[in-house]
Amino acid sequence: MSSKGKVYFHTLGCRVNQYETDAARELFISSGYQSTTDVFEADICVINTCTVTGEADRKSRQSLRSVARYKPDAVVVAMGCASEMADGVVDADIVLGTRDKKDIVKRVEEFILTREKDLKHSSSHSRPELTKKDEYHDFGTIISPEGSRAFMKIQDGCNNFCTFCIIPFARGRIASRSRENIVEEARNLAASGFKEIIVSGIEVCSYGADRGEGIESLLAVLNDIASVEGIERIRLGSLEPSSLTPYFIDGMGKIGKMCPHFHLSLQSGSDTVLKRMNRKYDTALYMEKVKLLRGQFPTMKLTTDIIVGFPGETDEEFNETLEFVEKCGIDKVHVFPYSIRKGTKAAGMIQVDGLVKKQRGEILRNLSEDRECMYAKSLVGKVREVLIEAKYEEHYSGYTEDYVQAIVYPEDGEELNIGSVVKVIAEDSMYAAVICKVL
Repeated sequence: MSSKGKVYFHTLGCRVNQYETDAARELFISSGYQSTTDVFEADICVINTCTVTGEADRKSRQSLRSVARYKPDAVVVAMGCASEMADGVVDADIVLGTRDKKDIVKRVEEFILTREKDLKHSSSHSRPELTKKDEYHDFGTIISPEGSRAFMKIQDGCNNFCTFCIIPFARGRIASRSRENIVEEARNLAASGFKEIIVSGIEVCSYGADRGEGIESLLAVLNDIASVEGIERIRLGSLEPSSLTPYFIDGMGKIGKMCPHFHLSLQSGSDTVLKRMNRKYDTALYMEKVKLLRGQFPTMKLTTDIIVGFPGETDEEFNETLEFVEKCGIDKVHVFPYSIRKGTKAAGMIQVDGLVKKQRGEILRNLSEDRECMYAKSLVGKVREVLIEAKYEEHYSGYTEDYVQAIVYPEDGEELNIGSVVKVIAEDSMYAAVICKVL
């Protein structure tokens, strides 16, 4: 069967966006289109946009302008959060928000038909209503064309309304996927050879909240996935400290397939900044949750996100953050200089000078690199399991269960299978990676 055309995809932002790009790709392929990584041969260009920061918004607009310039005859589609929040003209033929992505193929074909007939085409989309209960839009099983680890989206939306974040307005209220569909996808992923699933969402700890359920419903989902034959590792996306309960953490500790790596959202190590951010915890609560996690996962790697230069952040508050990172034993920090997002409360607060934000970002990134190297060095002499993801001339690479990049040398030229999990011993470290020998 001949192809209807070639589709190019470009994704900005988070894992959820990548998951939804993969979903859009499968919708096109199942409708008779081909996917291409070469924008110059594309008939349709899909840009999955991000609006989490002002910089992400700028890059989204830049990407749309670029594909329109490179491929003026292609149908350009803007989808995702930035297109959802866009006011005014968007440089795209078709604009899809966060609630109408499943209609992407239909909208493209309608556009092509109206263009051929020289008819007027509407490019509107429906924005989520914050007062309305949202429904989870299920794409079915999504198999990423890249990597040996599979991302699984189980939840959408957010009810937190942090003062710096536009996402609740772009994504709407919390909406949870059904347990039946989650288990079906886990089985399909296992049948496709995936050994590790990364359970993700916009605010994954809120799974089930739209149905009046607590975090125990997320624990039930994790147990469901763990029961699927062939799945050997389960990793969680970003967690909210205020949502974690002793019951949940204890329950995770009993799931043998849970990876000892947790991304526990922090945003700031200063209680006064956390209050201005409208976060639902303070540093004492965060520390308490870290101790509970370490009680169940003594070897865990702890990563987090921190915003530097949040409105009004003083030198003293920034230093509190640096001290807390070390005190808490955080092993890696994803650093984000604060970026104004129109429509949020923080946009109207007193802003920090751009040069100060840049300097603070460099200081925190240097601290993070030192701590990540220290963690890798602490693994030398220890046994780990590595999911093999790539092969090179003399070695393989992958990630340990605690999410450290591993350079793996097999014994006597032994062949390792991509996607397999092998037991290794770390013999040395190099920056934030470990050099390992297969046992």
